[in-house]
Amino acid sequence: MEVFAIQKMYGQYYPFWELLTENEKNFFCSHSIHKKFNKGELINRTEQCSGFVLILSGHMRIHILSEEGREVTLFRLSAGNICVFTARCVLDSISFDVLIEAEEDLDVLILPLKNFNEISASNIHVKCFAYQLATERFSEAMWRLQQVLFMRADRRLALLLYEEMEQLQTNEIKLTHEQIAKYMGSAREVVSRLLRYFADENIVELSRGTVKVLDKQKLEMMKN
Repeated sequence: MEVFAIQKMYGQYYPFWELLTENEKNFFCSHSIHKKFNKGELINRTEQCSGFVLILSGHMRIHILSEEGREVTLFRLSAGNICVFTARCVLDSISFDVLIEAEEDLDVLILPLKNFNEISASNIHVKCFAYQLATERFSEAMWRLQQVLFMRADRRLALLLYEEMEQLQTNEIKLTHEQIAKYMGSAREVVSRLLRYFADENIVELSRGTVKVLDKQKLEMMKN
């Protein structure tokens, strides 16, 4: 990728970009790695992929996996978002292993760990942004874990469908029962049973790979 294109991307998505010196901007660009991942690929299994990751296109899912094989999705990120769960310089205190998966073909810019350490040590704006972003991501992850531990499954399902509908600005949600179960941290059988209940109550309409929300107001009441 051309340096000009990298600068344009960083200028668009990094709020501290204009606070960097020209040398720091050049450092960012010259050490950045343009990388692509295929759908389903784990992207944080190599040291090269540890650092600041800016998503140019595609979606990634950050999740944890229990010894029994149960997945709990902490959050999902799309184009324009920055992933710091790969930046161990910010997250040394993590005591559990997070998995970062490409939900679809993924195009990213990575500033490797050692280079991130160098520039954050010399620029307080970069370091503050990294800590702020890490705090926000941790807060979201803890909220997801709280849902799994303490929230009823029907309410979690309603919340997930409502959030998807709001984010995508459509009442037709293109998710399979298996995907919904992964996002909820639940069993596929539980999700299927709840979706049938939602359908019986005329809240949603089910078709292959799609959940269509029919009654947004009722769904909103169920999530609260």
